[in-house]
Amino acid sequence: MTLQLGDVAPDFTAETTMGTIDFHEWLGGSWGIIFSHPADFTPVCTTELGATAKLKSEFEKRDVKVVALSVDPLDSHHEWIKDINETQNTEVNFPIIADPDQQVAQLYGMIHPNANDKLTVRSVYVIGPDKKIKLTITYPASTGRNFNELLRVIDSLQLTANYSVATPANWQHGEDVVIAPAIRNEDIPAKFPKGHKEVKPYLRTTPQPNL
Repeated sequence: MTLQLGDVAPDFTAETTMGTIDFHEWLGGSWGIIFSHPADFTPVCTTELGATAKLKSEFEKRDVKVVALSVDPLDSHHEWIKDINETQNTEVNFPIIADPDQQVAQLYGMIHPNANDKLTVRSVYVIGPDKKIKLTITYPASTGRNFNELLRVIDSLQLTANYSVATPANWQHGEDVVIAPAIRNEDIPAKFPKGHKEVKPYLRTTPQPNL
């Protein structure tokens, strides 16, 4: 079964490089990212895990917990982390799930349909505090993920979860946002006291409300 936006993220218990986690309990009231890697000791994955480690403070600022997954076993993960730390000039500071039986990979639909049965695609799931899936992105094995884009999307998700707004194309934190169509013009001043601009009756913008 393919996971859709709004579905509850499947819960699981797994061994990781930082001990056993019960996924929902581990997330608690935080946002979460779970992302898969085709295999240990692969070049693109090595750079991705290094990039993630370097963004620790950015994820913490947004109350986001990050966990990676590979279908290789735990001892392989620990050896791989040594290489990541050395080559990426960082310290891996988040858990990597050992999933040799593919339990979690199958739950989340991470096994590549057109490759061997042990190769996971570069799947990303962003999960809200309600444990529901807010975003899914799947990259091919040859293309590394853009973690700055993930931070941008999380900024948007967290903003739009709390205010009646949407974020336009290429939006960055601090820029104007779009007022939801359901908000009536007469209600805008009370909800958005910073003012607004009506480009078209259906396209109304306002300064980012949580700044």
